Parts: sequence; C-alpha cells; structure tokens
Amino acid sequence: MHFLSNPAIELTPASRFTIDELTAIYNQTRVDYMIPMPMNAARLAEYVQAYDVDLEHSLVASEDGVMRGVAMLGVRADRSWITRLGVIPSTRRGGVGEALCRSLLEKSTSRGIDFTMLEVIKNNMPAHQLFLKLGFYEVGELLILRRSPSKMVMEPVIADARRLERYEALDLVGYDRGTQPWTNQSESMSHAQDISGLYLTLPDGSRGWIAYQREKFTLTHFIYKTEEGDPAEVSYAFLSHLHHQYPRLDTYIENIQVNDPHLPGFYKMGYVESFRRIEMWRGTPPVSLISSK
Repeated sequence: MHFLSNPAIELTPASRFTIDELTAIYNQTRVDYMIPMPMNAARLAEYVQAYDVDLEHSLVASEDGVMRGVAMLGVRADRSWITRLGVIPSTRRGGVGEALCRSLLEKSTSRGIDFTMLEVIKNNMPAHQLFLKLGFYEVGELLILRRSPSKMVMEPVIADARRLERYEALDLVGYDRGTQPWTNQSESMSHAQDISGLYLTLPDGSRGWIAYQREKFTLTHFIYKTEEGDPAEVSYAFLSHLHHQYPRLDTYIENIQVNDPHLPGFYKMGYVESFRRIEMWRGTPPVSLISSK
C-alpha cells in the first residue's frame, strides 16, 4: 500500500478490488465529465484484457475507507499507457490526480519502461495542464467518429472485394504502421473478439484493406491502410462495402489521426466527429515503435 504525503490519502493496487468495485469508482469519477463514457463491469473487464491493463500496478485512491479516484496503467514490452484516470468531483484540485499519475509513472519506471503514452479530451484544461506538468508533450490530435445506421448506403463501389478471416486481418494489422495510439496498436486488435476484414482492389489498380471488430450492435476498432492509390477513394470504397454488408449497425471508431488522408472518404460515407483527444507522450518512443507509415 502506497501512502501520500497526506496520511489521510492511501493509494492501493487496483488488483485488491473487484471489477464491480472498480467500475463503481470509475463511473463516480465521470458523473460530471465532459464526455462521461460510463462502463459496466463486463465492459471494464474486457477493457483490462484488450489493452493489457496491469491491475497490480494500477491504483485506487481512498480516504478513510472511501474511494476518491482511480488510474490504470497499461503495460507492454517497452511502453506504458495511463488510462481511466478519474477523481471524484468533490475531491478534485486536491492533488489526488497528480499523486495517482506520479505513482503510475514510478511503477512504469520500476519496470524499466521510460516511454509512456496517454490521451486527454481536448479542452479538458485541468487534466491537460497536469500532464504537461508531469513532463508529457503533445504529439497530435485524435478524432472520435460515429456513423448512425440511419445513414443511407448506396450500392458499394465497384471493386474486387474479398472478406478477410480473423487470422488474415490480424496479419495485415501486424505490418509496419508507425507509432499508433495504444488503442490502435496491433496488440489491442489481437486481443479483441470477432475480428474480420475486407481487402479491396479497384478497377484502376488502387487497393487497400480494413480490419474491424463486429460487436452485437456496433462496428468498431477500425484499422486500415491504402497500399496503392488515393486513400480518400480507397477508404470510401471499403466503407461502402462494409456498410452495405452491415446496414443496421452503429459505428464508433476512436483515435484517428486528425491528418489521416483517409478522412474525406469517412466524411463522404456519413461519419461525423464526436469529439477530439490530444495525444501526449512522455519520453522517447522505443526504436521498435518508430517506423514509417
């Protein structure tokens, strides 16, 4: 158990709490949040597994036995990720968030990891300033996009379209794609269920692919690449086939780079921006993550 300089506040490994307890404290910290994003226990358990969250090194802050905040640490071979940071509204501005983050960074360093990633919702100035104070720097903006199933889908673009099985989609996702946000890294996709994909070749020789996760009511977790041709045209083509195949499913995708050349195809297909995040790093990305896109 880790104690703050304020002896009334304790930091305890998240592994000592049940998923139900962690879900409850997380949801309490987000009741007035800019983008609440509530979770249930099943969703949080899936999140922990998909994103390699280390509950032993994640933390819950409490005072006199009452939970005041939570922060989780994702850990992979040479990098870490701070996520699900939240503090009970009445406890904010009291240093709990900073203590949680500093402790997570210490735990990351103790594991020999010097590179940490996170995302903060754009215009969440208190959190943004905290992360700058802790040594994080901005590397870009990320978009969260949605598409309603009410959008009409025309006939798909003429193309040679081939469905990809899970193993084929994951093989493509594993290719060189540069330093991606944690949620879009190859490991995140490999942990997800119900992964499929499409590989398209257009009459002019343009070609590309998309891998995605199909949930019960939603398409999500998109990873894609244009191998030849105009990314805007290729993305519109594979999206036209995808939504023609699943016309009744809602679509939610996150952490798309704001300068992604595929975006015009998404907007043409009826995607709209929900909100933005600021991507921030601390330290230098390991060589294993630095590569050309």
